[in-house]
Amino acid sequence: MTENQKVTRNLQGRVISNKADKTITVLVERRVRHPLYGKYIRRSSKMHAHDESNECRVGDVVSIEQCRPISKSKAWRLVKVLERAAQ
Repeated sequence: MTENQKVTRNLQGRVISNKADKTITVLVERRVRHPLYGKYIRRSSKMHAHDESNECRVGDVVSIEQCRPISKSKAWRLVKVLERAAQ
């Protein structure tokens, strides 16, 4: 990797809202191990991602990548839809 290439974070999650124009809300779940008991716990984060063509629907599984801030709460961009929601 050369020095001017940037490493972008890529995450996968489920679309939980597409009500805003060109914006989707993605719920990203991860499993973390409890420090004392060792049991795996689900932790989740909600990210706002830029969807230029308004192609996503609620329930889709998508891949998003980190980008420059587009608005106050939007710093992620839709890469592709991995799985469509069943209708």
